[in-house]
Order: sequence, then structure tokens, then C-alpha cells
Amino acid sequence: MTKTIRRGAAPQRRPVQPGRRVPAVRKQSTIDRLLLMLPVSERTLQRIATWTIMGMIFAGAVGLSTLFGVPQAAALALAEGVGAAGFRVKQIETTGARRLSEAAIAAVVLDQKSRAMPLVDLNEVRARLLRYGWVADAQVSRRLPDKLVIHIIERQPVAVWQDHGQLQLIDAKGVTLEQVAPEKMPDLPLLIGEGANEQLAAYRALLDATPGLRPLVRAATWVGNRRWDLMFTTGETLALPEEMPQRALVKFADIDSNRQLLGRGWVRFDMRDPTRFVVRKPGLAGPRSITDTSAAEHFEPSRDKEA
Repeated sequence: MTKTIRRGAAPQRRPVQPGRRVPAVRKQSTIDRLLLMLPVSERTLQRIATWTIMGMIFAGAVGLSTLFGVPQAAALALAEGVGAAGFRVKQIETTGARRLSEAAIAAVVLDQKSRAMPLVDLNEVRARLLRYGWVADAQVSRRLPDKLVIHIIERQPVAVWQDHGQLQLIDAKGVTLEQVAPEKMPDLPLLIGEGANEQLAAYRALLDATPGLRPLVRAATWVGNRRWDLMFTTGETLALPEEMPQRALVKFADIDSNRQLLGRGWVRFDMRDPTRFVVRKPGLAGPRSITDTSAAEHFEPSRDKEA
């Protein structure tokens, strides 16, 4: 017995109305796929493209204006045009600044003839920041479209310098940072005298020769721009020679360890003469000198020549 299989009716296509266009399916290009793979947002890409186009227009216009002999005016006008398009300094991001206030940094950055990004002179901003004593270095960069990023490297105070009655903080290179009030003196070495700030490295090397004496030194005076006087926390002063002061200080430390000179009422020790060790004590008729350092309490009179 034969069965007849009846097929369903074929689907009818809708007739295309006259004048109506069928939208074409757009295939994704290789460039589109590459753009989607980039780790940046579409907005950022648009900004980059805008800035690139602006830069190309700017460079081309400057080239043409140079060719016709009017580069400066045209360049300024174009730069202002770029600024008007949104590329102007509106934000300042600072890092590393502790002593220098954000207000001071902003005053330096915004002191410009124009705030259009192409016209902000980064080298000039850096040079102005370096005029502040606390600033050892500064890094200035643009972050489009409207931000300047400034990283400050500050100096570190390592000593106090007293000159003509004024106390100032100084860094390791002797650069003055700021004045300090006597009642706010930090726990730092005190250097006294004209030019003493420039001798900080030599002073540190001097004390490195006798680490045991370092905690006992209260201050140091740079005398006559040639030698040191050390003042101890116990009240005595040690006059060191101009030549080989480290050797003299090591000798003093050796004598003090054997005979305990510090803290016994002496006022001044003088080692400027390498052949004598002169001491002064209140109540004595004059200074005394130890000619034989092996003798415990043997002193001979001598003249105490002042610096």
C-alpha cells in the first residue's frame, strides 16, 4: 500500500517594498578588532586621537607659518586654540612634597602667560621650583588633557648652622633650608661660624675617627675658616689643629679613656701645638701643659695662644 507524503507549503518571502533598502550586515574589520584588544577605554582613545590630530595640525601650521615668516604669532594662536579645545591646565597633582605647600607649588605652576598645555614651559616650572631651598629636584610632566603632574624630591636636614646669631637648618651639602627658632632646635649637630655649613662633610669625617666621642660633642665652631673647636656636653672646649685634626682627636680620645679628662672640671683643652697638650682649669694661675702624656698628673706652665 502506497502512502502519499504531503510536504508543507514553502515559506513565502515578503516582497520588498519599492524604495525600501535592506540594511547590509557590517563585518568587523581587522582594525576594529585590534582596537577592541587595546587595554584602554574608547574615551581615552578618542582623546589620544584628538590630541594627535591637534598636534599634527599644530606642527603643520607652524611649518607653514615659518615658511611665510610669521612663526611666533601663528604658533601662539594655534596653541591657544588647542587650549580652547579643552587642553588647558585645570588640575595639579603633586607627590613627595612635605615641607613645600601645595599652595606654593600651585603659585609657581600657574604663573604662566598662558595655561594652554602646549604653552606651559615645563623646564621653567622646574627651574622655579628648584629655587626653594627644600627642593633638591623636581619632575614636571603633562597628563592630558588638563593635568600637570609634579614630583618633588626634598632635601633632608642633617645639622643646624649658626651664623651671626641666626640658626638655620642645612642639608648634607650645606644648603640652607630655613631658619629655626632657638626654642625649637631639633636634635641635630650644631655648627657655628662663617662658612661652617660648607665644612659639614669634613666635620662628619672628623667625628667618624672617634665614634666614642661623637655623643659627647654638643657643638663645633669653625674658627678662622681653617680649624675646629669642639664643645662637649660636659662643658669643655677642645681646640684642634689646622693640620691633621683627626689624628689630634684620636689622641685626645685615647688620653681621655686613660685619664678621664672630660667631666672633671677642666675648661679648655688645646692641641694646636703638636708637641704640647695644653689644659685650663678654673682657679689656676694660668694654663698648664702635659708634656709627658704617660704621667698621670704632671703639668708644666705654658702659654695658651688663642686662635
